[in-house]
Amino acid sequence: MAYLDGAGAELRRDARRPHPGATHALVLAMSYGGREPGGPIARYARGDDYHEVLRERVRELHRWLERETGTTINARPYVDSGPILERDLAQRAGLGWFGKNTMLINPRIGSFFFLASLFVDFALDVDEPFAMDRCGTCTRCLDACPTQAFVGPRDLDATKCISYVTIENRGEIPEALRAPMGEMVYGCDVCQDVCPWNVKFSQELPEGSPFAARAMFVEKDARTLAREILAMDQAEYAAAFKGSAMKRAKLWMLQRNAAVVLGNVGTRDDALLLEAALQHDEFLVREHAAWALERIR
Repeated sequence: MAYLDGAGAELRRDARRPHPGATHALVLAMSYGGREPGGPIARYARGDDYHEVLRERVRELHRWLERETGTTINARPYVDSGPILERDLAQRAGLGWFGKNTMLINPRIGSFFFLASLFVDFALDVDEPFAMDRCGTCTRCLDACPTQAFVGPRDLDATKCISYVTIENRGEIPEALRAPMGEMVYGCDVCQDVCPWNVKFSQELPEGSPFAARAMFVEKDARTLAREILAMDQAEYAAAFKGSAMKRAKLWMLQRNAAVVLGNVGTRDDALLLEAALQHDEFLVREHAAWALERIR
């Protein structure tokens, strides 16, 4: 996560700096469901890459603004990219409050949504920030975390978070976190699943949604998916995850994660596949496969 430091950190201190000339930001939210069954892949990553889907929608908003105003507007879209604190901007734009699990929660749709923003050099009326904290005394998210990653309300030790460990972490998964990972191959939704605001207000995905789960994730249990990933070569990986946000993780990272999952939910029938992984080009895949074999045996 070194990209969060250095020059990027300086830009994040002042929202006017990433896009010179920008005076206002339109901050947008788009639901990606939340009613679908849980599983080894976090819901946000099961469909098409949200970066591309939302970026095009924000560009269309920019074109609409120019048509409506008859003016050329200096603007730039951001979708989970660039030195932008989008969650903070969203709270300031009135879209929700920071839950105890650090997620932004909207009182009408919960927290299963993406954020995007359009920075503009154009005067706009400003919405009031969302000032209330509606979590109350609830601690379900903190209590449910499989790795106990929360130091306290709104205080997350990212190095223990399964989403960080399986997606951003380029190194070894600490042994103390492997068993608690359970069947999670990529990301984790547990702290969102138990949130009362999601239980009540999360939405069904509309028919034809680009965020609907790909066929490879439908009706596949964690063991089956982990076996498929561990057996993939580079060409199969490129084909399976084309246009997917999951390409954030390289093939060897997914195979590292898959080995851990097989160590948690696999059987002796998986031993041959894990033994083959002991010859993998990447040391970390070999090391995690050896751990999984020891667990199974």
